[in-house]
Amino acid sequence: MAEEIGIKILNEEQYRDLQRLGKFDTKTSSWIETPTEIRKLGGAIFGDWRYGQVFIYHNGAESYYGARGFRGILKV
Repeated sequence: MAEEIGIKILNEEQYRDLQRLGKFDTKTSSWIETPTEIRKLGGAIFGDWRYGQVFIYHNGAESYYGARGFRGILKV
């Protein structure tokens, strides 16, 4: 979906940088780019902001587009 709308999903480093600009995903979480090795094993990662810090988690890729959105970047 991100590719269809012309953006890239944030990677973990970009997601952490985003959280320095403001506090995002304080009540939700967002899928972030998952390394190929993890995707090959059926996993996907997501992040959120809780308790004053960024948390990065994992889940099965089958829920990749379930209840979470994603954060993207557009470079012009």
